[in-house]
Amino acid sequence: MSDEIKKELQVILCDMCTEEDRKPARKTCMKCEISMCVQHLQAHLTTPVLLQTHPLTEPMELCGNTKCPQHGKLLEYYCLDDMSCVCVSCAIEDQHRLHNMKTFSTAHKELMEKLNTEQQALLVKTDDENVSLEKWEKSEREKLGRSSVRLIEAVTNLRDIALTSVQSSVSARMVSIRTSRSSMQAAQNEKDTFRFLQMYSQVHQDVEKAKAVDLRKGLEPGSDRDKLVQEIREKGEKMVEQAGHLWGSLLTLVDPENHQELVATSPDLIFDPQTLGAGISLSQDKRMVFYNSWMGQCSATLLISSTTSVPNLQRWMVRLPADSDWTIGLCDKQSAKSLMDGHVYGLSFKGNKLSSLITDYDDCCDASTNPQGVGKQKTDNKEKQRRVSSETLTCLDENGEEAVPEFEVVEVFWNFVASSLSLFSRTGQHQREEITTIKMSLNNWDLTPFVQLQKENAQNTAQQQWKCTCGKTYYRNSNSYSDDMGHYHHQANCSCGAFIGLRITEVFCELI
Repeated sequence: MSDEIKKELQVILCDMCTEEDRKPARKTCMKCEISMCVQHLQAHLTTPVLLQTHPLTEPMELCGNTKCPQHGKLLEYYCLDDMSCVCVSCAIEDQHRLHNMKTFSTAHKELMEKLNTEQQALLVKTDDENVSLEKWEKSEREKLGRSSVRLIEAVTNLRDIALTSVQSSVSARMVSIRTSRSSMQAAQNEKDTFRFLQMYSQVHQDVEKAKAVDLRKGLEPGSDRDKLVQEIREKGEKMVEQAGHLWGSLLTLVDPENHQELVATSPDLIFDPQTLGAGISLSQDKRMVFYNSWMGQCSATLLISSTTSVPNLQRWMVRLPADSDWTIGLCDKQSAKSLMDGHVYGLSFKGNKLSSLITDYDDCCDASTNPQGVGKQKTDNKEKQRRVSSETLTCLDENGEEAVPEFEVVEVFWNFVASSLSLFSRTGQHQREEITTIKMSLNNWDLTPFVQLQKENAQNTAQQQWKCTCGKTYYRNSNSYSDDMGHYHHQANCSCGAFIGLRITEVFCELI
């Protein structure tokens, strides 16, 4: 029998009865620190002063835990913030004075209601057919089973195609070997010299043909082999795709936080340019940003908006340039053209350094709201002094040494309820790694997703030099170009054949 069950079965006796005739207690007075039977309890129930100032509880064994260890006073209040019982001195003078305080009876009622609500929520959750252990296991087995079956079918199909085709070719080559054996056997059985010499020429040809046969070779060169190779490549790509689905499903099952299938951003999300450099342009669907490497200035600030009347901006995913500075996150619409002048939360990559951006406020005044609004001291309604601060984030390599971060695709989650912004690095179809999670102010600012791009040294280098795709660099002088070998006019050819000074437009940023 457990200790808890023993305690429940233990009868608390009246402390005021005589030792020979102690009756079961009906209540325990926390202030008097005694338990009383029905008879001795009457004074506490009929005397107004005792009724108001002496809290009664169900019969309990007292172990000196009814008084504050710090002040020695009776524990009369419950702090909802710290979930602890406190005395009047704690509630008025010490660290609990600004906390949400309740009397025992009120706290008991509120917390019981909260437990009942949470119990109902848990019952609904556990009764859900998707959470039922048996049905969950069945569902997962079926899902993984479908991926496994498709993969096995793809592998079997590919294997049968290759084996059947090569088997036909090998069978044809084995005919030559069997023919040569028959020819040699016939020649060896021939006793007549003249007939032997007459047939030897054909026997020799059959033997040479058989010697040239290699059973380990694949199909003979030709259109049939080329057609089969193409078919195997196409089916092989599907097989790899099926293997990727199964692999990803297993990773998601084991580690769903860091392995979620890559799902494209909602198609209604588009870039809304606020500032665009001369070398920047947008695609027709406004989901891709192009950069002309010749134009020089390369900077842009783009909001991410929706074409629908009820936008879903809780998640977006952007492919970012590897050799440029960028900032991604949330900003105030009114200050999008000058981020540091407004509210901004996000991730910044500048000069190969990664940092988080957070809008802070001075403590001199308070513009935040009290989310609970119960038992808290009122705050001043003056506007806070705002500033944007950054915190450097360190990236480590496999050896635990500091490394330059490399992010090809960044996935962003905006949690409205928790007022947080989570950023992840996507490194594959199923793998993602959390970069940082930013806690935001509870103020209801008009925030919107944004991306800011800046090409390092774009203005200086692009106007003075041109780099060919082969790696050779040419310097611009007025209307001509030069290198170590001499001067060239515009549209002259590089040694690799490319036109010198050809303007190259590349994808700079993309919503995916």
